[in-house]
Amino acid sequence: MSWRSARSRLWRWGCWPLLALALLWLADRLFPLPLPGDDLARVVLAEDGTPLWRFADAEGVWRYPVSLEKVSPYYLEALLTYEDRWFYQHPGVNPLALARAAWQNLSGGRVLSGGSTLSMQVARLLDPHARTLPGKLKQLWRTLQLEWHLSKAEILGLYLNRAPFGGTLQGVAAASWAYLGKPPSQLSRSEAALLAVLPQAPSRLRPDRHPERAQAARDKVLERLAAFGVWSREAVQEALQEPVLLAPRQEPRLAPLLARRLNRPGSPPLIRTLIDAALQRRLEELLLGWRARLPEATSAGLLVVETQNMAVRAYLGSLDIGDERRFGHVDMVRALRSPGSTLKPFLYALAMDAGLIHSESLLQDVPRRYGDYRPGNFNSGFSGPVSASEALATSLNLPAVQLLEAYGPKRFAGELRAAGLPLVLPPLAEPNLALILGGGGARLEDLVAAYSAFARGGRTARLRFKPEDGLHERRLLSPGAAWIVKRILSGQARPDRDPRAQLAPRPSLGWKTGTSYGFRDAWAIGVGPRYLIGVWLGRPDGTPVPGQFGLASAAPLLLQVHDLLVNRDRQRGIAHPQEPVPASVGVAAICWPLGQEQGKDDPNCRRQRFAWILDGTVPPTLPAADQPLGLGLRQTIWVNAAGLRVRPGCPGAQVRELAFWPAALEPWLPRRERRAARLPAADPACPPLAEPQPEPLSIVGVRDGDRLRRPAASRETLQLELSALGGDGRRWWFLNGAPLAESAEGGRISVALARAGRYQLSVLDESGQTARVEFRVGD
Repeated sequence: MSWRSARSRLWRWGCWPLLALALLWLADRLFPLPLPGDDLARVVLAEDGTPLWRFADAEGVWRYPVSLEKVSPYYLEALLTYEDRWFYQHPGVNPLALARAAWQNLSGGRVLSGGSTLSMQVARLLDPHARTLPGKLKQLWRTLQLEWHLSKAEILGLYLNRAPFGGTLQGVAAASWAYLGKPPSQLSRSEAALLAVLPQAPSRLRPDRHPERAQAARDKVLERLAAFGVWSREAVQEALQEPVLLAPRQEPRLAPLLARRLNRPGSPPLIRTLIDAALQRRLEELLLGWRARLPEATSAGLLVVETQNMAVRAYLGSLDIGDERRFGHVDMVRALRSPGSTLKPFLYALAMDAGLIHSESLLQDVPRRYGDYRPGNFNSGFSGPVSASEALATSLNLPAVQLLEAYGPKRFAGELRAAGLPLVLPPLAEPNLALILGGGGARLEDLVAAYSAFARGGRTARLRFKPEDGLHERRLLSPGAAWIVKRILSGQARPDRDPRAQLAPRPSLGWKTGTSYGFRDAWAIGVGPRYLIGVWLGRPDGTPVPGQFGLASAAPLLLQVHDLLVNRDRQRGIAHPQEPVPASVGVAAICWPLGQEQGKDDPNCRRQRFAWILDGTVPPTLPAADQPLGLGLRQTIWVNAAGLRVRPGCPGAQVRELAFWPAALEPWLPRRERRAARLPAADPACPPLAEPQPEPLSIVGVRDGDRLRRPAASRETLQLELSALGGDGRRWWFLNGAPLAESAEGGRISVALARAGRYQLSVLDESGQTARVEFRVGD
C-alpha cells in the first residue's frame, strides 16, 4: 500500500467521527433540550417551610421546588435502589438494564419491567413522547442531551421536582406535604419507600384512594432495599410493620391574601414569608368562628406582628376569601379607611414631647365650635374638667381637638407621615382639626407599624413580610413619651393608683379602639408584651353598620387574640421581655387648675394629682384658644386684714394671687369652686375698682336636677321651650353631646323629648361661654 493511499484511508477514518460530532453539535443547537423555565407554579411558605398557599401552573399542577439537601437520605436511597442503582455510573442509558427488561417482557409475554434509567425518565418528563420506536429514539436523544449538559445532581434534582405523584401533584416535596403533612427532609424509611414507588403508577397507587395497592408497592421497595443490603433487615422489618398513614389531604390554604400580595412577576418559585403557620391556622379558625357574631356582609382584617423584629406572624386580610357576600377577596389590611380615634395616642405623646402637657394636664371636655365644625363625644354629653390620661383612656373627642389645635394639624400630619403613617385626605384638602377624629384615611398595616413606637422606645419600623426584608426604623416619639402613653393605654395612668407606685416595669396590653363616622369602621390596636395586634371590622364597601363600634366589636376580638398569644407563650416557656423605665420619666404631684407643682396646703391647690412627667418638666394648664372669657387662670387681687377685697391703695392692702378654673368649665364645677365663690367679698369702705365682667350664660326652661314627666294624655312627647340668658352672640345647643339647634341672641328653641331617660343639655355662645343642665324624663 502506498503512503498516499494509507494517508487517504487514515483521513477518512478520522473524518467520520469528527463529522458525527459536528452533526450531534448541530442537532443539539437545532433541537435544544427543553429545560423547564418559570412556569408560574409558585408556593408561598411559612417561616418553617410549611406551604401556606400555592399557585398552580397553566395546567393546574402544583409543585414545591426542593433541592437534594432538603430531601431525606432515606428517600434518595430508596429511589436509587429501586429505580436506578447504577445512576452515577452509566452515561444516561443502561444497556444491561434494557436487555434484562426486554428478555423479561418477551419471556413473560407481557410488560413485567422497564429498563428506563432516571435520566431517561427525566427526559420523558421534559419532552413527552409516544410509546413508539420513533418516540423511544427521541427519548434516547433527550437523555444524551441531559447527560451532556447537566450533572448527575442536576438531573436528579429535576426528577425530585417533576416526578408525577397523582392528581395535580408533581415532585416529592409536594407529595410529602399533601399525603404526609410534613417536609421531605423528615421522611421515615417507610414513607420514603412509599414515595419512591408512587411515580411508577401515580394514579393506580395513590395512597389516598388505593391504600392497599400503595402499601403492597411500598413493601416491594422495602424488600429490595433489604435484598441489596442498603438497609438492614431489622430496619426493613420495622418499616414493614408501619401501616400507610396519611395526613388529612389538604391543599395549602393559609394567608391567601398575603400570598396574592407577594406573588408578583419575577417572584421565585418558593416565596418565603415570616408567617407562623400554626398561629395563622389558629387565628383563621378563630375568625371563622366570629362569622355568626358579625352582621351580614361584614368582613375583618387582623394582623399580628412580633415587636422585636417586626416580623408579620399572622396576616388575615378578610374573614373568608371564599365568601362573596362579605367581599372576602378584598384585602382589608391594605384598604384605606377612616381611622377613627386610633390616632389619639400619637397626638398625646407628641404633645408631651412638645412640652404642652403631662399625663395629668387639665383639659376641657366642653362644647366647642370651630366655624361650621362642632365636634361631639361618642358617648354623648360632656364631662367638663378631665386629665389628659383620662381623656385618652376614655377617648374623649373635645380634649383631643383642643390638643390638636394647640399642636397644629399640619405639624401632626407631617410627623406621622415622616414616621411611616401617611394620612390620605380628600383632593385639595389640608390637615384640619377633624383629622384627630378620623377625618383622613389610613391603612391597618400602617397603623400597626406606627403603634410599634409604643413598644420600641419611640421608634416606628416597617412591617417585615419576608426574611430578606430589612428592619427600617424611624424616630417618632421620645422613649419617655412612648412609655407614658403605653402605660396610659394599659390602664396604669395614675402613679398614685398603681399598686406598685414606684417606677417598676409591669408588662401588659396597651390598647386603643376607634370608630369612624357613621359606624363604618371598628378598630382596635394593641401593644402587648411581645406582639402588636391590629383588628378592623366593617363592610368593605363602606356601608354603615349601626351599633358596630370599636369597644363593642373590635376590642373583644383583640383581647381574645391577646389571650391566645399569652397562653401560647406560657405553654412554650417564653418569658415576656421587661419594659425598662426611661431615665427621662419621673413623677410629680401637681395641682389643678394650674397644672403645676404646688404644696397640698396651698390655697390655690384645688385638686392634687400625681402625674408622669418628662425630663423634670411640668407644663402649665393648656389654654383653649377660642375661650377668652374671664381674666385667665391667675388673677391678682388686694385684700385687707379682714380678707376683703380692696383697691391697691387702701390702708393695709396686701397683694394676693388666686388660681381659677378655665371659665368654660364653670357649669361642671361645684359651686364652691366657681369664680364667684372663690373671690372674697368687696370691702364697702374701700371697694376694688369695678372690672367689666361678662354676663354669665344660663339656660331658661329647665333646671339642673329636674325630674320631668311626659304628658299623661299622650305618653309620647314632652315639649320644652328653651332660651339662654347672658352670654354674647349666637348660641349653639347640644343634647347629650349631639348638635341640637342654633338660635340668635335672645332667641328660643323648642325640643321634643319622645322617650324617658337622662338628658344633658348644653349651650355654647360666640364668646366661648358654656352652660349645662342635667335632668330626667319619666313616664
